[in-house]
Amino acid sequence: MSTNGKPGIVFAHGLWADGSCFSKVIPALQAEGYQVISTQNSLDTLEGDVAAVQRAIGRVNSPVILVGHSYAGTVITAAGADERVAGLVYKVADGRIWMKPDGTKYFCGDLSAEDQKFVWAVHGVPAVNLFNEKMPGTAWRTKPTWYIVGKNDRTVQPELERFVAKRMRATITEVDSSHVPMLSHPKVVIDVIRKAAKAVQEAEMATV
Repeated sequence: MSTNGKPGIVFAHGLWADGSCFSKVIPALQAEGYQVISTQNSLDTLEGDVAAVQRAIGRVNSPVILVGHSYAGTVITAAGADERVAGLVYKVADGRIWMKPDGTKYFCGDLSAEDQKFVWAVHGVPAVNLFNEKMPGTAWRTKPTWYIVGKNDRTVQPELERFVAKRMRATITEVDSSHVPMLSHPKVVIDVIRKAAKAVQEAEMATV
């Protein structure tokens, strides 16, 4: 536990994104005294992205809250098996899969035209085989979990998100968002992370 009693927070981005996709969320959490780091996943292999998150876990206070967006839900499910991880927050699921410029209306259509152009300019490009890889470990089976469902998501079907969240027995928050609530509704995302962090702090205090 850190000296200020707050857990560390590690963000993991999804496909067609990079660590900057959490730029509207990180400053507010830092201002509240949380140690925060956002990984830069290569999107080459699932194993490599899990390793990147595991390295980041060691750079912040323990216990750790992992926050994964979209594909990174799979990443934190594996990386979350680390004993330092106390909770998980899921946000919506030349040999590369590029997003077409007009694809942003499906990916982040509730952002301004200017912001959509920025998202496309910095988007990460996953390897084709990334979708077929698996890693051992299912952290949500043994650790508390929170899940944000984007009700207007056109990248991942919201009903699928709800199904997955219920299977995890997650605390579910729904928001009128596209696939990127951390950009279009950052206050909602920050509030969910605060609740997760508070629950982890209270659990740690109870064991002291």
